[in-house]
Amino acid sequence: MVEPETFTFLADLAMNNRKAWMDAHRDERDDALRNFTGIAMTLHDYADRFDPFVAEAGIKPKQSYTKFFQEPRDRVGRALYRAGVDVFANAGHPFEDFGYYLHIEPGNCHAGAALFQPSKAALARLRKRLVDDPDGLKDMLAVPEFKKIFPDGVVTRKALSAVPDGFSRSDPAAPYLKMVGLGCRKDLADAILLQDEAIDLLIEIFRAASPLVRHFD
Repeated sequence: MVEPETFTFLADLAMNNRKAWMDAHRDERDDALRNFTGIAMTLHDYADRFDPFVAEAGIKPKQSYTKFFQEPRDRVGRALYRAGVDVFANAGHPFEDFGYYLHIEPGNCHAGAALFQPSKAALARLRKRLVDDPDGLKDMLAVPEFKKIFPDGVVTRKALSAVPDGFSRSDPAAPYLKMVGLGCRKDLADAILLQDEAIDLLIEIFRAASPLVRHFD
């Protein structure tokens, strides 16, 4: 699944997050990109086992994972590059539609389903869905298989300090309205992803996450 050299490259990148270093390690970067492309193709090849809509969707493998370079508005700190990459399995676009993902980062790997970095229009649709059907999300989070795989429920990578303008603090969906994108995640040991059998575990995780994708479809 994930090649050992990919983990090595990402770990080295985290410690040497500079353009000069990246330029000097283009071969290793290109090898990692080929690995991400292969993973994206594998996830879509097995998609009929967790989501028929993804299986039927066309795939552009090189557009199915996040890029290393970070735009200034997306940066945390001064790092130019991401030292962790998300590989997607989506029926739509990963910044517009909910879908499945595998996050690859040494010591911080996880998988699940999410819309973690929504466009402005996608975030508006997400919030409307939350307000229109807060009980639907609550019921989905109570599904035993979902709770077993994702005990933390719904999580986000960025949260606001207050409910956004135009929404009420008393709205039942208020805790989720503060989330700028949301999803679920299952932590994975790096060693698991080095094995070919990792795809079986990912299928199990994605099956459990599929109700979240369908809820926001």
